[in-house]
Amino acid sequence: MSSTDHTLRLARKPRFVTRRLRASDIPRSMAEGWRDFWEMPSHLLFLGLLYPVAGVVIALVTAGQNGFWLLFPLLSGFVLVGPFAAIGLYEISRRRERGEQPSWQDAFNVLRARNLGAILALGALLAVLFLAWLTIAHVLYVFFFGDMPAKTYGQFFTQIFETQAGLRLIAVGNIIGFFFAVVALSMSVFSFPMMLDRQVGLEVALSTSLRAVKENLIIVLLWGLCVALLLLLGMLAAFMGLAIVMPVLAHATWHFYRRAIGPPFV
Repeated sequence: MSSTDHTLRLARKPRFVTRRLRASDIPRSMAEGWRDFWEMPSHLLFLGLLYPVAGVVIALVTAGQNGFWLLFPLLSGFVLVGPFAAIGLYEISRRRERGEQPSWQDAFNVLRARNLGAILALGALLAVLFLAWLTIAHVLYVFFFGDMPAKTYGQFFTQIFETQAGLRLIAVGNIIGFFFAVVALSMSVFSFPMMLDRQVGLEVALSTSLRAVKENLIIVLLWGLCVALLLLLGMLAAFMGLAIVMPVLAHATWHFYRRAIGPPFV
């Protein structure tokens, strides 16, 4: 092989195998996520408590600032930015898979990752997506109810669930929110675990994730629906359910990624 061919081969970005997923991969990944959580619940519960605390803070802040319309958009942000927030738990899954006995401190080892810049860049993209969603949610609320926000949660829920404008807001908001959720899911569901696992850059991770989602669209959408339903259940229990739901979903996402992405071609 000539030196030129060798240089071109080194410069070529790896293209990873994307496997065909089955519906059965969803419950299997969830079961493995639960098993990982059960093996070390004290560590993961400690990390998971960050999420219910965040939920309570969101509820208090929106009430204190008369920003009740922000409650649902902010809470649904768990779906948009959750993969980035869970990256430390992916690291714990990765270490357990290698036969190690990780502690909760290992979740912060991602801060020393060689491709930390790429990980933060994708996190920034999700943050921009989240801010765009909040902006659209505000525009929709003002469009349907004018520039007179509700003063209490009771008044807000009456607006939303007992008026025609509120029902239209729910319908339109959910359609637009679904679009944002699909975009965020496609960008991140496999990218974050892959960057942590394979030490690849943003371009390779993002393109691989999008290709895997395209080839398994129905299964990935079912995965996203399961994630959304479990997050909703966690929020209904005064947010405390998130202390279990979020770590389990993080572990399950790691195993879902393992089923979807194979070794590189080159």
